[in-house]
Amino acid sequence: MKIRLAEEKDIEQLIRMRWDFSIEHDETGKVQFTPYPDFEQGCQVFLENALRGDQWFIWVAEEDGKIVSHIYIELIQKVPRPGRITHPFAYMTNVYTIEAYRNKGIGSKLLTTINQWAKEKAYEFIIVWPSDDSINYYKKNGYSHSTEPMEYFPE
Repeated sequence: MKIRLAEEKDIEQLIRMRWDFSIEHDETGKVQFTPYPDFEQGCQVFLENALRGDQWFIWVAEEDGKIVSHIYIELIQKVPRPGRITHPFAYMTNVYTIEAYRNKGIGSKLLTTINQWAKEKAYEFIIVWPSDDSINYYKKNGYSHSTEPMEYFPE
C-alpha cells in the first residue's frame, strides 16, 4: 500500500470515486439523475485547479496503481494577529475508502500520515465533520469530539 499526494494522472479515478461516494451517501435519491458527463466536467476542473494550487491537498492510498482510499484537505489561512504567529488550519473532507478495502486499516494509515504531515507543517488543527458512523474512526486516530459550530444559512 502506497500513501501519497494525488497527481494529475489520478484525476479520472478521483472523479469516479467522488461519484461513487455521492451515490452511496445520497439520501435524496437525486444524484442518480445527474448526468455523469456534467458532473465529470465540473469535477475535472475542480481537481485540476486543486492539484495545481497550494490550498488543497488530496491524499490517496494506492494499491497496484488503483486508488482505494482518499482524504481531501483544504488549508484555511488565518488573519494575522499582532504579537502572535498565525498558522493555517486544515479542513478535512471527502474521506472515502472503496467498500472492498474498508475495515483493513487503510483509512487509519492514511489519516496517520495526514496527522504527521499536519504536525510537521505546524498547522494549528484539523477540523472534520464526521458522519455518525465515522466518529469512532476519528476517535481511534486521535481526534476529539467537539461541540457543533454555529451555522447561518442565507435564504
